Amino acid sequence: MIQRLLTQRACLEFAARELGEEPGPLLELGLGKGRSYDFLRRRLPWRELYAFDREVHAPIDCIPDPGHLILGDFRSTLPAFAERHGRIAALVHADVGSEQRQRDRQLAAALGPLIHAVARPGALVLCDRPLLGPDWSPLPLPAEAGDWDYFLYRVGR
Repeated sequence: MIQRLLTQRACLEFAARELGEEPGPLLELGLGKGRSYDFLRRRLPWRELYAFDREVHAPIDCIPDPGHLILGDFRSTLPAFAERHGRIAALVHADVGSEQRQRDRQLAAALGPLIHAVARPGALVLCDRPLLGPDWSPLPLPAEAGDWDYFLYRVGR
């Protein structure tokens, strides 16, 4: 667990540095206990941040306001977000892994096109599962990342 969190933090810190003044909100797919959501909102407090999940399990102080919390299955909520907002996200962080590896593979296969529909050209995509998106370029993990699989991509410009 420590290696997982070290790697995740290093990747999120890399993304925060890389974003610079790139416009667009941040999308957190998989609010979970709110750890990475909390990290992003503290590290990038001027950024608009949306969190998506099926249901809320986070402590009360790590739950976004109702306008930035989107509940439901990603396969429904991401297309609805794309329809309302288009390709605006500067960062999409998808922490969607579980103990059910087959379900995770199916979800990851569906997520690539759904994320692509909300991620602006040049956006960063970080995920705990490998994803495929059209014209995405894989990026190396930051040097300070722990010994855990994590996946970073840049959406084509």
